[in-house]
Amino acid sequence: MAGLIAIFGMPSLSVLAQGWQVPRPSPGLMPNPAVGKKLFETHCAACHGTALQGSDKGPPLLHRIYEPSHHGDIAFQLVVKNGVRAHHWQFGDMAPVPQVTPDDVAHITAYVRAEQRKPGIRQNANEFSGLRTST
Repeated sequence: MAGLIAIFGMPSLSVLAQGWQVPRPSPGLMPNPAVGKKLFETHCAACHGTALQGSDKGPPLLHRIYEPSHHGDIAFQLVVKNGVRAHHWQFGDMAPVPQVTPDDVAHITAYVRAEQRKPGIRQNANEFSGLRTST
């Protein structure tokens, strides 16, 4: 999926060319990390670890590969809807998760992004040029 998502989280031409429908949360939804944590524990933690550290079934989401500048928020929506072939790790393909709605994914993504900021995984203007800033 990495090669299919543009850097700013917009669908790339590859996504559009494949005719994929990009899932969208409800208009006006305010993603809530606390809600996302509960949804993550229910739908994602078995593979991605309870603390997003990964497991023997899936990769860690607290990793630079999943920073917003490489896997934008839309990537989470596309992966849940369509699944994804293994491309960074050796865990195998991820199947679609049809019981998780686009609103659920938005909450889960908010939780993941909040947790990623704790160890310093963030997106800002300087990261695009390869520079990191301390905050």
